[in-house]
Amino acid sequence: MTRTPLQLAALASSAVPGLDPAAVQAATAAADHYYEVAFVTDSQQRMWVVRAPVTAAAGAQMDTTVVLLGLIARRLPFAVPAPRGFVGVPEGRVVVYPHISGRPINFAALPPGPGLAAELGRTLAAIHNLDRALFDEASLPVYDSETYRTRRLADLDRAAATGHVPTALLSRWERALEDVSMWRFAPTPVHGDINGDQVLVGFEDPDDVMTGRVRGITGWDDAQVADPAEDFAAIVTQCEEETIETVLEAYANSRVERPDAHLRRRARLAAELRLLTSLLTAVSAGRRDLIRAYAVDLRDLDERTIDEPDEPEQPAGLGRHGAGVLPLRESAFDREQLDDEGFDEEHLDEEGFDEEGFDEDEEQLDDLDVGEDTQPISAEHLGELTAVIPQDELDRIRRDTASDDAYSDDGPAAPTETEPPETEPPETEPTGSEPTGPEPTGPEPTEPSGTTTGPVTKKPPSDSGIDSDTWR
Repeated sequence: MTRTPLQLAALASSAVPGLDPAAVQAATAAADHYYEVAFVTDSQQRMWVVRAPVTAAAGAQMDTTVVLLGLIARRLPFAVPAPRGFVGVPEGRVVVYPHISGRPINFAALPPGPGLAAELGRTLAAIHNLDRALFDEASLPVYDSETYRTRRLADLDRAAATGHVPTALLSRWERALEDVSMWRFAPTPVHGDINGDQVLVGFEDPDDVMTGRVRGITGWDDAQVADPAEDFAAIVTQCEEETIETVLEAYANSRVERPDAHLRRRARLAAELRLLTSLLTAVSAGRRDLIRAYAVDLRDLDERTIDEPDEPEQPAGLGRHGAGVLPLRESAFDREQLDDEGFDEEHLDEEGFDEEGFDEDEEQLDDLDVGEDTQPISAEHLGELTAVIPQDELDRIRRDTASDDAYSDDGPAAPTETEPPETEPPETEPTGSEPTGPEPTGPEPTEPSGTTTGPVTKKPPSDSGIDSDTWR
């Protein structure tokens, strides 16, 4: 089902008592998305994220993820999505949580040395140091090293049966998966899909890259207990070599258990096998358009890959020069006086947030946390996608979602179709930006054109690794 941003805003107001929507911003989505996302600004100028599943499977997965987030939120030195309300829909439940302030990282531009690269290594270590029992309690998958390896081999056999995977790739992947010595790792709690869009950072000094700090991690839908190399897949394929060394050094110094020697090799393999996983998901869903797209990507990967023996690796964290690598210098993150939860006691309460779950030290209207299933909206595109919500229109949609025939958390009743909202100019004066009218109905929003106004923010340091396209 495709919902308009106005409908998502109405669902948010039903899910969270006291949330009075004033404006809504849509998020563009990838072709293989499984969630609809919108950003709602309420009458108190707080920003909320509304996430609605597109399929029943996505709804079930999101429910499991919500349980995990509740278990790990206070055990990590950064923020994770903290749901504040739910409302039932045919596919499951819509989740509403406060927007996490921060800016996505561009891994390809991440500089080496103390600063964000070292901070990223410590962040991954904090995730991997979590108690495995928490993931088990949330009913997430738990694999030992041998089960994980044989599961990958089974996926390889299923993919080979589709006829869309080049023979050379199949042979190379099979050799790697049958090398038992490469798969001797300690099973670890993992995020499962770490990439630049999921890592949200902030700077104490916008002009000093060394003050960069990870403020939040989103996109926990693939969390499990498995191979720690999964969380390095994007890093080892997108970052420069020296940056990879910095990340691994900081990671190894912060881990409770010493990383194994083949972590980097498996991380590169994991990055390639994600195409395989995407292909199998598309086949299961019967998405012929995605099957064709992934088949092309696999052929391109086959052409780019040189089948050479893998070079022997140094243990993770020792770098190319082994034990001779000097320890990293103390960073601004290390020098801060943080409380037990890893937050600055001068600015945040004992949980790091105010009673509504909002960061008290940041404006809620800064950046959009969009997760793996969406793409950030640049400033010049927000004009068409931002709508100041007419009160009578909101009331009508809210009545529809709250009617006896609507779905609720107690269980679904007979589904009803929601009529698209009628276009009608707002009767009240807009706040913050010029109204652009209700959102278009129909397929998932694509890249629009337009402009918007908003608070002026400083540019990031030029060498910070922050994606300049999302800096607003």
